[in-house]
Amino acid sequence: MCRLPKLTVLSLLIALPACYHATIQTGLPAGTTVVRQDWAAGWLWGLVPPKPVSTMAQCPGGVSKVETKHSFLNMLVGGLTGGIFSPMSIKATCASGGRSAIPGAPEIKVGANPTEAQVIDAFQRAADLTVESGQPVYVRF
Repeated sequence: MCRLPKLTVLSLLIALPACYHATIQTGLPAGTTVVRQDWAAGWLWGLVPPKPVSTMAQCPGGVSKVETKHSFLNMLVGGLTGGIFSPMSIKATCASGGRSAIPGAPEIKVGANPTEAQVIDAFQRAADLTVESGQPVYVRF
């Protein structure tokens, strides 16, 4: 009988930390720039998520990978506040290059400083071409 509580506690210690980590990969190659937010403020047991991490200035080529996790200290603070304040760590890895089109996908070039009519025409042609081909069409300015 004494063995069951010990086994339960051991199982929880092994299983619970695995529930607090998520990784999202975009498919873009990873670069060297990393944007971190170690104490992103979440509230009410995670029901109110942290504010989005702004990466546009640091990652002009997009983001390669985003990781969210609850570190030991994040979980400790969350436990001490009863889950009302539940911080998390967010790490975004910038992409090494720019976003690239799918090889072979159609592309419509609008040019620099287009008029409103040219932009509308380009998007209408892109929409028509997407319906015809069944694949994405890129509009470049």
